[in-house]
Amino acid sequence: MPKAWIRDRKREYYYKKAKEENYRSRATYKLVQSNEKYGFINRNDVVVDLGAAPGGWIQAARKMTGKNGYVLGIDLKPIEPFTQEYVRTIIADFNDPDIVDQILSFLPREADAVISDAAPNITGVWEVDQAKQIDLATKALEIAQCVLHSGGNFFVKLFEGEMFNEFILTVKEVFDTIKIVKPEASRQKSSEMYLLALGLKSKKCKEES
Repeated sequence: MPKAWIRDRKREYYYKKAKEENYRSRATYKLVQSNEKYGFINRNDVVVDLGAAPGGWIQAARKMTGKNGYVLGIDLKPIEPFTQEYVRTIIADFNDPDIVDQILSFLPREADAVISDAAPNITGVWEVDQAKQIDLATKALEIAQCVLHSGGNFFVKLFEGEMFNEFILTVKEVFDTIKIVKPEASRQKSSEMYLLALGLKSKKCKEES
């Protein structure tokens, strides 16, 4: 990794802010800023965080939900454990055929929000990277439809590109309200965007069909 890139990253405002405030990732502020504006995670909520490593979004979500809420983080990589009993992490793959059953087995009830900052390993070939990101977002959407209660919310990372609008149309069929969000903490040069979907119209789990 180029030393100049590392120096620039360490100088970057949100990277330093995360270090100072003991957050595991600068990405924490993307969720914080988005939720401050739109309020899709609230006190006492049950939240599922897909692609949660290293745990920055879990840290943010646990503060939003409070001790009477519950946050479940899922990732292929191990996540450093949290001491709070209302936070749980598991190692799992989105593509496991029993992923929904795994998630539901850890939840106290159906989720109020499913969030995902998951990203693919970047190849540098834009069409490939965007397609991989859409695949992750699509899988996250499928999981959300299974584990959310009706009226629940969904927040997921996307990359701008040819498949962006098609995915939005798919989500519009499932949720009442759709918003495209670019948090201040996202790098301005990045093509990263977030899709916020509010109000799941009705549960529709493919595994149950």
